[in-house]
Amino acid sequence: MISSFGKMLVLVGIVITGVGFLMMFSEKIPYLGRLPGDISVKRENFQLYIPITTSILISVAVSVVLWVISLLNKK
Repeated sequence: MISSFGKMLVLVGIVITGVGFLMMFSEKIPYLGRLPGDISVKRENFQLYIPITTSILISVAVSVVLWVISLLNKK
């Protein structure tokens, strides 16, 4: 039980590190956050940004990575 908890902590640490790297380099990734389908409304005293397409793209990428990890874990 303790070894599985240790593995989970290592995995969480890797995920947090990966998210940190993505946040550091996200401005250098072209078009991320400015894809067609992302909603951006700018008014005089108001700004609204809803990254729908970017969220879907990131969700698909994370799902594929987790699917590959689960396939490798079964072997």
